[in-house]
Order: sequence, then structure tokens, then C-alpha cells
Amino acid sequence: MLPSVLPARILLLVTLLLSPVALAAQGSAAKRTERRNDSERAIQAVIQGGAVPAAVSRLRYLGEEPHAADVITDALRRVLEDRVRRNLVAVLAGLDTRAAEPALVRLAGDGDSTVRMYAAQGLARLNSRNVQVLLPLLNDKSSGVRRDAAKALGASHNPKVGKPLMAAAKAEQELEVRAAMLAAVGESGDKKQVKPLKEYLTSDSESTRFAAARGLCRLGAPEGFAFANKLLSAEDRFVRRQGLELFEGVPAKKSSVAIKPLLEDKDRGLAAGAARVLFQGGDASMLDWLVLASWKAKGEEKLAYEKELETLQLQDDRRKAILRRAGVAQ
Repeated sequence: MLPSVLPARILLLVTLLLSPVALAAQGSAAKRTERRNDSERAIQAVIQGGAVPAAVSRLRYLGEEPHAADVITDALRRVLEDRVRRNLVAVLAGLDTRAAEPALVRLAGDGDSTVRMYAAQGLARLNSRNVQVLLPLLNDKSSGVRRDAAKALGASHNPKVGKPLMAAAKAEQELEVRAAMLAAVGESGDKKQVKPLKEYLTSDSESTRFAAARGLCRLGAPEGFAFANKLLSAEDRFVRRQGLELFEGVPAKKSSVAIKPLLEDKDRGLAAGAARVLFQGGDASMLDWLVLASWKAKGEEKLAYEKELETLQLQDDRRKAILRRAGVAQ
């Protein structure tokens, strides 16, 4: 009898031990199903005329972006109304998920210019390397498409797109679009374009000069830094903010000498912005600086720091860890 009893007891023990695991797995699956159902309802709301920003916010909060991308892609095969198609593509572009990339690549060649523009925006957010679908859009009839295609090409960080971007900039008549193209040349990383970018520093258009300087700064060219430093030395705080903006995307090792002094600027919004730019450029200590500065500040000054921390999407647990490490919080 004993041999038959022992396995039964072991089976009972294993069942008791596994039950919590099984229940937890079932609970997790149920929650995921609920999130996916909520995602589908949010997408259906857009189809029925709901606001795009609210839908994007909701979908990103639910954390089921790949599933949402699949649902939207499927819906686009059935939806015929232009307004609804555009809104769905805008949501797809805002999900910031790699699962949306194949659909966005296809939509970049859509017959609707608004759809093409949203597709380019989505590919830019993904830093997509699918530059072949974007290059023809530099000659698109829509200025919005040309502008966002340039931004997406710059975001690819592919030096091979620098030359066609520069060629497009030389032919572009719309100042806003030309500015986007010149900045994208720098973001592409093609150092061969330093010389043609320098020629735009004497342009009659302020936006063109500024965009050329931005491109040069991103390529690490001294002429770009000289342009930016001149702005940083201005008395007007808004001009100084323009100078700081030129250092966006520049490695901290190259920008710290110029913008670290801004941490002491009387304009605390400018100081907070300098800390963020340095952090995004690779100086990890600047996140601690921002958190501690915000902890010490009050009123509008505190809002300046919190604005930059919100841009960085700082999580509460990381903020608490920084404050604990500094000995100012439990």
C-alpha cells in the first residue's frame, strides 16, 4: 500500500505548491487581456471620431503598443474615410513601437499627403533606418511631408543621407522646410557636409542661419560652436536660450565647456535646460543635479526644474533613489 500512497501525497504537495504560481499566471493573463481590450476600445473611439492625443496617451499608458499597432494596421485595411484613416495613422505614429514600423514604411508611399506626413513622423520617432522610402519624399509636393521626411532622415543617423539632404536644401524654397533639412544634415553625421553648411551661416534668413549652425554643432564643427557661444554671451535670456538650443544632441564632452556655466545663470529655466541637455549628451550627474535642485526649490523656480524632469520622463522610484543617495529623503 505504501508505494501507492507516497506518489499520491507527492502529487498533492506539488499541486499545493504550484497553485499560487498557476493562479498568478492566470491573473497576469487576465490583466493583459483586459489591457488589450481597453486598447481596442481606445482605437475604436478614434474610428468613431475621438481625439488622437487622448488615444495615444491612453494606449501608451496601457503598455500594449505592439498589440495596438497590429489592431490599427488591420483597421486601416477596412477604413475608407480619409479623416479616420489620417487619425489612425497619427495614432500609429505616436505609439513609438517598432511593431508599427512595417506599416509606417508602407504608408510613407500612401496617396494621401497627410498620411505620408504622419508616417514620416512615426519613422522619425523610431530612428528608422528605412531611408529608401523617405528619400523620395524630399521632393514631395507637400511641404509638410518634405519637412518631416527630412527630420526622419536626420533621425536615422545615416551619413549616406547627408548629401541628398543638402541637395534638397539647396533647391528648397520654403524657409521652414529648408531649416529642417539643414539641421537634419548635421544629425545625419555626414562630416563631408560641413563646408556647404558653413555657407548658410551668412544667409539673409535668420532661421536658415540658425539651422545651419545647429547642423554644424551636431557635426562638431568649430564654426557652429562659435555661432552658439556668441548667442550664449548675450544679455537677453531668450537669446541665450537660443544658444543653448543649438547644443541639443551634442555630446556633453563637446558641449560642457560652453554650457556648464549656465547652471549658475540667473534664469533658472535656462539653468535647468542646460542640465537636461548635458544629461542627454551623456553627463549622468546632471540628472542628480536636476532632482536635487527641484527638491530645494519652491514656486516658479521649482516648476522650471520639473518641466525638464518631465521631458526626461523621470520615474518616481529613480527620483527617490537619487534623494536617498543624497541623504535628503528616507
